[in-house]
Parts: sequence; C-alpha cells; structure tokens
Amino acid sequence: MLKDFVKMETFLTTVRERSFSKASAKLGVSQPAVTQQIKYIEKQLGATIVERKKNGIRLTAEGEELYKIISKLEKAIQAAEKDLLKIVDKEITFRIGASYTIGTYVIPGQCLNDLKETINNDVALSLGNSQMIVDELKNKKLDLGLIESPIMDNDLIYREWLQDELVIVSNVPIPKFLQTEDLQTFNWICREETSHTRRMIADVFEELGVSCDTFNILSEVSNTTAVLQGIKKSKKDSKKPVVSIISKYAIADDVKSGMLFESRIRGYNMYRKFFIVYTKDNKRNTYIDNVVDFILSGNC
Repeated sequence: MLKDFVKMETFLTTVRERSFSKASAKLGVSQPAVTQQIKYIEKQLGATIVERKKNGIRLTAEGEELYKIISKLEKAIQAAEKDLLKIVDKEITFRIGASYTIGTYVIPGQCLNDLKETINNDVALSLGNSQMIVDELKNKKLDLGLIESPIMDNDLIYREWLQDELVIVSNVPIPKFLQTEDLQTFNWICREETSHTRRMIADVFEELGVSCDTFNILSEVSNTTAVLQGIKKSKKDSKKPVVSIISKYAIADDVKSGMLFESRIRGYNMYRKFFIVYTKDNKRNTYIDNVVDFILSGNC
C-alpha cells in the first residue's frame, strides 16, 4: 500500500487541509475521488482512519499512526528528489506569469533574486492579464501563474495565496469612510469594461444600488499603473476629487508617503483573492512544488 504514492499524498493533503473539499481543490481532483481513495486505504488497513466532523475532519488513533508513518516516507522522498536534482543539475529558466498588479506592486525584485537562489536556476517574470496567463500556462509557455481573478479551468490547479482589498484612492484627502451618495460627487478614472476588476466593482455597486453610469467618468484605462498615473497627474481639487478603485497593494507606498489617500465604503469591504496557478501535469513537479512553497511561506 505504501507504494501507492498517489493515495498516500491524498491522505496527507486531506489531513493537512482538514477538509475533503479543500484537499480536492489543492490536488486538482474531484471530492468523490478523494473520498474514494481514503476509503481504499481504510479497506486495506481494515480500520477507519478519518472521521468527518461539522468543522472538518478528525483522525482516529489508527489515522494518527498512519499519518506519522507516511510523513516519514514523504520526507525521505523529498530528500531523494533534492539529491536527484543535484545529479541532473538542470539548467532552465523558470517562467512565471503575473497579472499587472501582482507583478508590478506585490512581488519585490528581491523575491525573484531569492527564488533564483532557492531553485538554483534563472527566473523570468512576464506580465499580462489573468486570462492571458491562464492561456499561456495551458500552451506550456509559462511554468507558474500569479493571478488576481479566478478564471477557472479544469486543466489547472489553483492555490489561494493572498487576500487583496480594493479601496478608493484620491490625490486629495477624502473621508476615510464614504456613504454611497458620496460616490456621485467625484470625478472617476475607471478600468476598461472588460477587466475583472471593473466587473467586480460593478457587482459591488449593484448590491449598493449604485450605477456607474451616473458617475462623471474622466477616462477608462487598461491597467493599474495607468490608473495611478491618471490620478497623480490630475488637478488637485478638494471640491471635486479625482478617484478610482484600486488594490491596496498598489498604493501602499504612496499612502504612507502622503502622496495619495485611501478610503472605503462605510459598512462594506471589497475583498478578493490572489491565486497561484499551474497545470495539473505539474502537480508533482519538484520545481513547481519548490516555487509554490517558497511563495506561500511569505517570501514574496
């Protein structure tokens, strides 16, 4: 049974995620498949190893012992893989695609340098929108993607990475919390209608009973950098501030320096997730695993 590494990996992931559904998402397989593999292990052992609870799962005594055994096996395999990589000494360029916001404002240059040392290979970063990155992953032009919109595809594995917040930004001081009627008093720089950010904002405004069609829109631009440049270059007018909605990561330094000012809609938060994404073909690729672990550990 220990030779069946797929089922052992399923068991480890289920335990660590404390959920069949989360293990399913992480492994890139269906939840029934996860359940079936756990039941197979239990049948082979003749014992129950996992009990479902309302708040997750609980290991039985037999499950605890099995987890210890398989964890030791996992460490041995990982050590062997590292030794194998040293023998192979592959010289490759690891290709990462990042959305404009992530690549420009979230990932510092030092992160890429540290990653290069960690995997002992060159790292190339290219920027694009989330859909472009998904397409290039599927066409084998990228090894890993960092995206800000969940463009789901059955051929890919998605790992939740960071929580982002969209905030209202202005080049003049505005109240830290705004009422919905305040939104009508601003001049707006907006993202183009096809962007995921624009669609997300539209959904939020619809819930609030606000229509973007009634705003005074100065321009529509294609990326975060263009939004920021538009706001910074706009005339500072406290009676009619120029504003937009943007990732908190993109304006953190400017807010800290007092160049820009952020605000939120009272009683409402605009949160979204950043994702690490790669193809299912690479779910046991040592290079991919090393890079994913590096990013999830907070190094970027």
